[in-house]
Formats: sequence, C-alpha cells, structure tokens
Amino acid sequence: MLNALGLLKERRFLPLFTTQFLGAFNDNLFKTSMVLYATYHIYSDPKVEQNFNALATAIGILPFFLLSALSGQLADTNDKAKIIRIVKTAEIAIMLVGSSGMLIAQAGYITIGLGLMLTAVLGLGVHSAFFGPIKYAILPQHLKDDEVLGGTGLVEAATYLAILSGTVMAGILSARGAAIAVLIVALVGWVTALFVPPAPRLGPELKVNYNPFTASWRVISSTMHIPVLFLAICAISFFWTMGAVLIIIFPPLVKNVLTADAQVSTFVIALFSIGVAVGSVAINALLKGTTSARFAPASVLTMGVFIVIFSLLCRGWPAAPAGTLYNLATFLQLPRALMAASALTAIAVTGGMFVVPLYAFLTTTVTKDLTARTVAANNVVNAGAMVVGAVGVQGLTTAGMSPENLLLVVACMCPISAWLGYKLHLASD
Repeated sequence: MLNALGLLKERRFLPLFTTQFLGAFNDNLFKTSMVLYATYHIYSDPKVEQNFNALATAIGILPFFLLSALSGQLADTNDKAKIIRIVKTAEIAIMLVGSSGMLIAQAGYITIGLGLMLTAVLGLGVHSAFFGPIKYAILPQHLKDDEVLGGTGLVEAATYLAILSGTVMAGILSARGAAIAVLIVALVGWVTALFVPPAPRLGPELKVNYNPFTASWRVISSTMHIPVLFLAICAISFFWTMGAVLIIIFPPLVKNVLTADAQVSTFVIALFSIGVAVGSVAINALLKGTTSARFAPASVLTMGVFIVIFSLLCRGWPAAPAGTLYNLATFLQLPRALMAASALTAIAVTGGMFVVPLYAFLTTTVTKDLTARTVAANNVVNAGAMVVGAVGVQGLTTAGMSPENLLLVVACMCPISAWLGYKLHLASD
C-alpha cells in the first residue's frame, strides 16, 4: 500500500486530485467573493444578509436534486475521464457569466449583477452535480483496494484546502480581480483534466433514465436497501444538514456578532477549511487505510462540545465601537479571539474525522460499475438534507433566533449523528 501522500506522485491520481482542487478552489473563490460583496457592500440588515446566503446555498444545491441521478447513470455507463473534460469545459462558460455579474454589480447595476452571479451559482451547482459522483467513483478504478480510503481522504483534504485558498483569495482580491481569476483558474482546470487517465465503463451499458424524479427514486431505492450504505448515507446527510447551518450563519455571525470585517470572515472560513483538511488526513492515519466508522461517534460528539464552547464565547462578545468593525489585527488582540479560533479549528478537525471514512463506504461497498450511482444517491439525499438546513435557518432566523442559538441547535444534533455513526460501525464491523 502506498502512503496516502505517495499517491500524489502517481499519474493515476495526481491529475484528478489537481483538477478537483482547482474546481473547488474556483467554486469557493466565486461564491465567497459574491457573499462577501453582498454582506459588506450591498445589504445592511443581518436577517437579509443571512437569508441571501441561505438563498445562494439553496440555489447551489438544487441541481443535486435534479441531476445527481442522471450524472451517476452517465458516469457508470461512459468513460468518467471524458465526462470530467466536458464538465470542465462548461465551467469556463459558467465563470464567464459569473465574472460578468461581478463587474456589472461593481459598476452599480446591483440587481442585474446579482442576477447573473446567482445564475452562475446555479451553473456551478450543475457542474458539481456531474463532477461530484465521479471524483469519488473513479478512485476504485485507479487505486488499489487498500488505497481508496487514503485517496478519499486526500480528495476531501484537497477540497477543504481549496476552500481555504479560495476564501483567502476572495478576501484579498477586488471584484474585478476575482472576475479575472475565476476565468484563469477554469482554463487551467480544463488543461489538467486532459491528463486524467481513462476510466471506461466496467459493467453493462445502461438505458439512461432522463426523468429527474423517477431516476432519483430508482437510484436511491437501489442503494438504500443495503444496510451499510443506508446508514452511511443517513450519517453523511445528517452531518451536512448541520454543515449547511454553519456555512450559512458564519459570514453574518462574524459581521454582526463578532463585529468584524471581511478579513476576519475570511480568517474564520480559513480556520474551518484547515481543520477539516487536517481531520481528513488524520483519520486515515488512525484507521491505517481500513474503511471503518469506529471513531465516528467520538468525533462528532467532540465536535458538538466545541460548538457549544464557541457559542458561549460569542455571547457577550466585546463589540467594536459603533459604526466600525474589527479588522484581523485588532480582532486577534481581543482576549477571547484565540479561544474562539481554537474552538473553530477543533470543530473542523473533528468534523473531518467523522465524515471522511463514511464516503469511503460508498465506493467500497458496491461493485465498481455501481460506484457513481451510489455516490449520486448519496448526493441526492445530501442535497435534501442541506436544503432542510437552509430552510431551517431561514425559518428560525425569521422567528428571531440569534446565530449564537443556532449554533446550539447544531450542537444538539451531534448526538444523533453519533448514534448513526455507531449503528454504521456495528453494521460494518
């Protein structure tokens, strides 16, 4: 077995790793630039800011509902590398729309600009719906059985390092700079996709069902009757319900509770991204390449403890002087800042340790000709869970619940995730 990091030297893994890293980086650079622009330059109402973020999240998730089943079928009946190249070509067109929206909004045409940017978010959702199943399903074709968990961990780690990099760049670049950068990265990603080795169909050719509803039902029903997959998908989806809440509330929480600027928002998301990447790699070392959920319950319960700690730290936070926001330098000088940063990092590390092994179950439980459809089934259910999270945030925010209390809602959900992880451990070992 290769050490997981040793896979980065392999032609059978490195081009895919690089391509998915660049895609995640670009996706996050664009979305974060849009959210920060809306939060700090367009809206001045905390509820409106949080609801806009929830709307953008829901738009990005919608294609997973409608297209994941189709993408899984296509990936299992065609060369996955070929589909990757088609998807990366589409990314260039999507970024042309998104970058145009950024420039138009900056020029003062806010409604048109935001409309184009949200259209690009929808397009990126379509892009991810087709690429998502492949980036996991292709691993068993290119890697040995005892390398799949390590490869999965590296893909997850790269995804969150891409989120980190994209977030940092979004905080640094102007709207014009971001508009140019997303186009350049899309072009580079298209080039790296050309080097992904072929991953041809392994099973019989499928008769593709293009009806999104019946196709989704068939993909899910053909997967969820397997106990291990049922529990893995439930655990992953419930985790991403919590994740959707955290993703939505972080930028408004930083601005309105921590009274800090976009630099600090970038810093917070960066900490979260680093933490998940560390957790993704650490769990592979602990499990020594085996696919197991034995650390899942302890990981997510620990995550819940740190969410409670972070919520408590946010209460009574020393607000910046009226009409001002802390920049990163002044924020880090606050007495609670180091504890808050440590709690956020711990939340992310334990979250990564929980969820990464669960993805490995999706690609190692079924035969290689079914992996894309299995991942697709997971993505459909995940999308539903995240929409529930986004709608829940909007409803609770409208009812007057503060971000600090929304954090406690997430903490209360962690024991349910732990129970699902424990059931998966019993079913798989």
